Amino acid sequence: MTDGQLHRTVRLLRDVLAPGLLGTYLHGSAVLGGLRPASDLDVLAVTRRTMDDRERRALTEGLLEISGLSAAVRPVELTVVVHSEVRPWRFPPTGDFLFGEWLRDELRAGRPPQPGPMPDLALALTMVLAGGRSLTGPPPGRLLDPVPHADLVRASVMGIPELLGDLDGDTRNVLLTLARIRTTLDTGEILPKDVAADRALVHLPPEHRPVLEHARDLYRTSHYDDETWSRDLRARVRPHVAEVLARIDGPGRHPR
Repeated sequence: MTDGQLHRTVRLLRDVLAPGLLGTYLHGSAVLGGLRPASDLDVLAVTRRTMDDRERRALTEGLLEISGLSAAVRPVELTVVVHSEVRPWRFPPTGDFLFGEWLRDELRAGRPPQPGPMPDLALALTMVLAGGRSLTGPPPGRLLDPVPHADLVRASVMGIPELLGDLDGDTRNVLLTLARIRTTLDTGEILPKDVAADRALVHLPPEHRPVLEHARDLYRTSHYDDETWSRDLRARVRPHVAEVLARIDGPGRHPR
């Protein structure tokens, strides 16, 4: 099903954006360590120009028919950037369009995605360049500049407040993303979430390890609908998060 979804996504992009489509690229789990049961298909598209409202609506309507329609169909997360907005690189970058399953209800009810600041592009572009997986167009290094480490760190830390707002409803993903942020600060790399968890576990006090171990194991084996947390583990989530945030926000850990 994954190959079929990617084919349909690329065909949709070509139908809506050609001849202004410069390249499409995989990132996220597909290039970092392999798709897990609940992984999205993360795609970045690079264009010559910004889209008009007709194109935005057509792209949104097409993606709503491709992405996450059942447990057997993976969610598609599509980010579109205008080439001149990301090369030469500057922070924060501007994204032209963003589609993800968490936006489905909003997109069905309202205006299609519009351009705006998108700090997370620092992470997406870094993964695109590291993965080197072209779906269409030249190798990504011909279109994209490397993201400086300071901007990679800044983008990671800027996303924490919004991330924490999802802690109760998206516990697994929040804990693993925090672990990955910490390893990015330590290493400058964006690691697969379960690998980042393994690295982070080494440095955690024993009482804070079970929560992250459970999140890692869920990531490796389970869909979100199959996710369960015992009462004991659920009670440990917020103390674990407080411990990780203290380590992320320690003196000299990231630029202000």
